Amino acid sequence: MSANLWLAFFIASVLISVSPGAGAVNTMSNGVRFGVRQSLPAILGLQLGYGIQILLVGVGLGAVLASSTWAFLVLKWVGVAYLVWLGIQKWREPAIPVTAGDDNVPPAGQRFWQATLVNITNPKATVFLIALFPQFVVPGEAHALQFLIMGATLIVVDILVMVGYATLASHLLRFMRRPSQQKVMNRVFGGLFVAAAAVLASFRRGAA
Repeated sequence: MSANLWLAFFIASVLISVSPGAGAVNTMSNGVRFGVRQSLPAILGLQLGYGIQILLVGVGLGAVLASSTWAFLVLKWVGVAYLVWLGIQKWREPAIPVTAGDDNVPPAGQRFWQATLVNITNPKATVFLIALFPQFVVPGEAHALQFLIMGATLIVVDILVMVGYATLASHLLRFMRRPSQQKVMNRVFGGLFVAAAAVLASFRRGAA
């Protein structure tokens, strides 16, 4: 992959990561409540899910989801149900003292796997990657190396963007000291999770 081609792919990666989605909502939700450092397990969980999506596409299994109506619909509606569940949980989440310590933070493993599922149960990402990768694959060169470069670029860029989202969201904490304010915040993010579910529910393979 030439430097110019990689630069074009890098720009596409930034645009993809910056675009709001379920992963961004998950990251901002963690950032606004727990801060940047405590958001890192969830951010890494998103990358595991993203990496699995990239691997699926790289070995050709993603094409099965793209061509099999049954497999696509099952994964899509599992993802929709999971995002709605997250939205309900966030909507009902109680306020916590701003000075609360780590005892009020869910275990890192729980946040990691929750975020992993957010990305794994998103067939839109699989179909999008199937549409994206061929635009940058150079015929005649080792495909495995090209997929490795593109996959690593996507993940590194997404980590940086998610850390940025968490940092911006964490600054909202100073305005969320009263329980009533935190209740509004939780319901806003709960609504965003449900909105992300609605977007996923409306997604069709032909839209990729």
